[in-house]
Amino acid sequence: MTWDAYHHRGEVLRAVEREANQRLDGALPMELPGVAETFTDESDLVAALQLRWHTRLSGRIEQALMEEPAELEHAVVQAWRNTADELAGVREILDAQRAYPSTPEIGEALVKAHHKELQLLAAMAGRASITDVAAVSVGRAIEDEARATYDPAASPRHRREEDAPRATLLERVRSHLVA
Repeated sequence: MTWDAYHHRGEVLRAVEREANQRLDGALPMELPGVAETFTDESDLVAALQLRWHTRLSGRIEQALMEEPAELEHAVVQAWRNTADELAGVREILDAQRAYPSTPEIGEALVKAHHKELQLLAAMAGRASITDVAAVSVGRAIEDEARATYDPAASPRHRREEDAPRATLLERVRSHLVA
């Protein structure tokens, strides 16, 4: 992939993310300009969104653990919620595609990715190792706790712009570094 193609793909993916965050309907925005030319099919776009989610979640967990090293599970739950606030539309798409996949391949890939994510949550919360057979169920309990009070429509990122507090320069730089 050329440098220009790489950057174009990133721009299109950010446009997909913005659209998904505005709509919050769980539908893949395949109709957006550049999507059909940049992604080979729905599974390619879903894979890119899954990677975006996983990368952001991993970064948020690492950041949260540095800030709250004594409260591992709380930090992991908060990191999941913060990531979901930031990528609410992406989370909606991934959940919808896992529940009702466009293709069997997408469904299979998302189930596998979700199990890896649950293992990550459990391990980073200090409740199981990645190789522990109980890691998936422990991670599911942690994710359930994070989802229990999470409402994508009420997240700060999805309020009307005039109601939302403006991020400081440091917060904006930090969010770009985490991305």
